Amino acid sequence: MNLREIGEFGLIGRIASRVTTGPAVRIGIGDDAAATEPTPGRLILTTSDMLVEGVHFDLSFTDPYRLGRKSLAVNLSDIAAMGGEPRDFLLSLAIPPGLSVEFLDRFAEGMLSLADEHAVALVGGDTCRSPAGLVISVTLHGEQQPDSIVRRHGARPDDRLFITGTVGDSAMGLELLRRGEREGWAVERHLDPSPRVAAGRALAAAGLATAMIDVSDGVVADLGHILEQSGCGARVEAALLPRSPFFREEAGRVASSPDLLALTGGEDYELLFSVRAEREHEVAAVLRGTGTTATAIGSITAGSGVTVVAADGAELALPRGGYNHFANGM
Repeated sequence: MNLREIGEFGLIGRIASRVTTGPAVRIGIGDDAAATEPTPGRLILTTSDMLVEGVHFDLSFTDPYRLGRKSLAVNLSDIAAMGGEPRDFLLSLAIPPGLSVEFLDRFAEGMLSLADEHAVALVGGDTCRSPAGLVISVTLHGEQQPDSIVRRHGARPDDRLFITGTVGDSAMGLELLRRGEREGWAVERHLDPSPRVAAGRALAAAGLATAMIDVSDGVVADLGHILEQSGCGARVEAALLPRSPFFREEAGRVASSPDLLALTGGEDYELLFSVRAEREHEVAAVLRGTGTTATAIGSITAGSGVTVVAADGAELALPRGGYNHFANGM
């Protein structure tokens, strides 16, 4: 079925029929604007991401269901990085000619499945025609008590650095997709990431994270944002970076340096955060029950910039202009 047969409002109706609303939604899809009721004493957190076909995703790599999930996941990860609770979101689509209604049905099904997992309501958005390529824009609202919001600027020298989950999997998965592989741990991590919302909220509730960011551009790049905002430096032990069993076994066949892949690969959507040294023993207990663990990978230092130390104690050089993960594998 094509969009000409059902029209814009027919598409909106198909999506709206699948939507469930939460108790904070007073007016949902169907009017000129949505109305939601904020929780008293909390601040609203707002984040927005745009995904453009050919830039952020390739339809020859991903199916519509997982594309829908990932389109929301990247926004959920931003709210998680501030310790917030996601509430509701807006979806806007610019749709190219020839994209089927069945594709959009599956896309909406995937997105709303992740929304249901995190009790987030779709409350509106927009659709229009795109001359070439699918464009997806999501704006997500969350909330948190003012004193519990975690920002990037609170790291101090001697704080310990932690990261949730494992890193390097998504970048490895993207390379495997480019080589024709369509299944496996790393491929799934790239196409359907898991935003660490519960972990972010737990760290915020405990007042444990002094600064936090989600790993979308890579550990080194995103740590750089914390350091710039905090006016500090950092020392990272490359050997301590948490890596999945799949990464340990397979990274060598696709990357010239697995260490650098783990340090600079993006789109893992893990949480990178600092903790006062005297409280680092609390991290495991705080994250218990959130579905993830965290690993200490280094410390905040005086000065500026990131120093990465290899297993033999030598400083690991980070190439200028960004690391080419797959220089020896393509």
